[in-house]
Amino acid sequence: MLQHKLAGVGVAMITPFTAEGRVDYEALARMIDYVIEGGVDYIVALGTTAETPTLYMPERAVIAMFITNHIAGRVPLVIGCGGNSTSEVLDQLREFDLRGADAILSVTPYYNKPSQEGLYQHFRTVAEHSPLPVILYNIPGRAGVNMTAETTLRCARDFDKVIGIKEASGNIDQIQQIIDRRPDGFLVLSGDDGMVLPVMQRGGDGVISVAANAFPARFMQCVNHAKAGNFAQAEAEFAALDEAVKALFAEGNPTGVKCALSVMGKIGPALRLPLVEGSADLRERFRRLIAEYDLR
Repeated sequence: MLQHKLAGVGVAMITPFTAEGRVDYEALARMIDYVIEGGVDYIVALGTTAETPTLYMPERAVIAMFITNHIAGRVPLVIGCGGNSTSEVLDQLREFDLRGADAILSVTPYYNKPSQEGLYQHFRTVAEHSPLPVILYNIPGRAGVNMTAETTLRCARDFDKVIGIKEASGNIDQIQQIIDRRPDGFLVLSGDDGMVLPVMQRGGDGVISVAANAFPARFMQCVNHAKAGNFAQAEAEFAALDEAVKALFAEGNPTGVKCALSVMGKIGPALRLPLVEGSADLRERFRRLIAEYDLR
C-alpha cells in the first residue's frame, strides 16, 4: 500500500546551486545518494526546501526528471506540484514527467488568501486532474492562510486521490483533530522536524523533513524508534539533534540546512535571491554542533 511506503521520513530535498547560481546537478546526485544511504524512506522533490519559487518552470521539469532517474527506483518519490494559481498547477501536472513518481505534494495557494471553500475547490480541481495520488501541504506561516482540520477532512473524505497531508501549521490541536477523524489510510505527516515525535505519539505517520538532508542516519534512528513505539528511546536520540535542528531554522529554511551541508563539505552554500547564505555566526554554530554531537 502506497501509504505504508510514505510513512516515516521523507526528505524535503534541497536544490544545490553553483557559485554562479546554476543548478548543481553533480551535488544534487551526491545528496540523493547521501540521504538514501542514510536510510530515508522516500524523497520529496520541488518543495519549499528546494527553493522552488526561484526555479523557472523548465528547470523544475529537468530537476524532477533528474531526481527520478538518479533515484532509479531505490526509494519512493513525491514531486511538488503547487502554486497560487490553480490553472498553473494544472500546467505543471501536464508538463512534468511524473511517470517515475509515486505521488505529488501540493501546497495551499499562497499570497492570495483563499477562503476555506476556495481551498476545497482548488484541491478538488487538482485531485481531478492529477495522474498520481495527492498529499496536501498546509503551511500557513508561508502561505498566509491556514487550511482548517474541517477542510482537510472534507478533502480526505471527498477525493479518493487525496491520501494524506503534510501539516506544518504548528497547531497540535488541529493536527490531533485530523488524526482522530481521518478516513482509514489517510497519512498525517508533520511538516516540522521539531514536532515529529509529538505528532507520532498522537498517532501521526511521520515527517517530511528538512533535517534529514543534513543528518539522515541520525534522524532516521530517532524516527525508527518512534515507528516501533519506543518513544523514550526516540526522545533520547532526538535530544542530541535538538539544538542542531533548531539551528537549521535560526536564519530561515533552506538557508540553515545549506549552511550545515556546506560546513560538512556536501554542497556549496549558494542560494538564489531573495535568500542569502548563512551568517558567519551560523557557520560557526554548525561547526561546533556537528563536532560536539558527531553529526557527520
